[in-house]
Amino acid sequence: MSRPEADYRDELFLPGHLGCPGCGSALGLRFALEALGPRTVLVMGACCADIVIGLFPKSNLRVPVLDSVFAAAAVTAAGVRASLDMQGQEGVTVMAWSGDGGTFDIGLQSLSGAAERNENIIYICYDNEAYMNTGIQRSSATPAGAWTTTTPDLKDRPKKDMVRIMAAHRIPYAATASVAFPEDFKAKLAKAREITGMRFIHLHSPCPPGWRIPSAKAVKTARLAVWTNLFPLYEVEGGRTYRITVPTRNKPLGDYLGLQGRFQDLSPEQIAALQASVDEDWERLNRRAAESAGQEG
Repeated sequence: MSRPEADYRDELFLPGHLGCPGCGSALGLRFALEALGPRTVLVMGACCADIVIGLFPKSNLRVPVLDSVFAAAAVTAAGVRASLDMQGQEGVTVMAWSGDGGTFDIGLQSLSGAAERNENIIYICYDNEAYMNTGIQRSSATPAGAWTTTTPDLKDRPKKDMVRIMAAHRIPYAATASVAFPEDFKAKLAKAREITGMRFIHLHSPCPPGWRIPSAKAVKTARLAVWTNLFPLYEVEGGRTYRITVPTRNKPLGDYLGLQGRFQDLSPEQIAALQASVDEDWERLNRRAAESAGQEG
């Protein structure tokens, strides 16, 4: 039975979007708007989400949306912020929303420039780990060992560490988040909303067709990425202070890989090598967090 229309009066992300069942981007965008509220302007880089929200002149969003070209989500958002400031409009959040292709690859120069200037925007990269909208091609966010249509022999290079790249700009706030942990994601957005300057959130966002998983397993798969330490949830303030925000369960990486068809051709030796790499990265993150806690103490 459908919900009464009155039930949606406080929703900013309405029913009727065009995303695939289980789409992490649609789920993440709904959470983001719930956290930031109606006084939000959304700048959308060219990505799947452009299609998800509906075709012009209609949209399933109740906030203003400005589309940008693939490479320019960050600088377009900075321009919107400058325009609002010139008009004296206070209390409006400008959020850029772009995929991993438009962030890790094509939009990196625009994003880096905005970070270096410390533009007063929130930039969210929803990361589904490939160019999904155009046919599941490899991006620099694609993890090692994954199949894509342009890596039929499996990708042999590690995923780019985007949060560390952004933290190296010494921006006020950078963090990871997951659609499987909405409370953590919303808490980080609430914190980011109160900070002035550049804020960057890297959102892990499952894509059922691209990851070769059933739609109903999207959230479970994203949750396992955190619990296996492949995608730990943490935040970095000022480029130096690290804090882990969701505790690990230290589950074996194979639990995560085994759910997805894109990893089905990995050998036991390859899985062991990936596990060793995850363990090394997790150790390094824990050292940074411990050092940060010691400095604060």
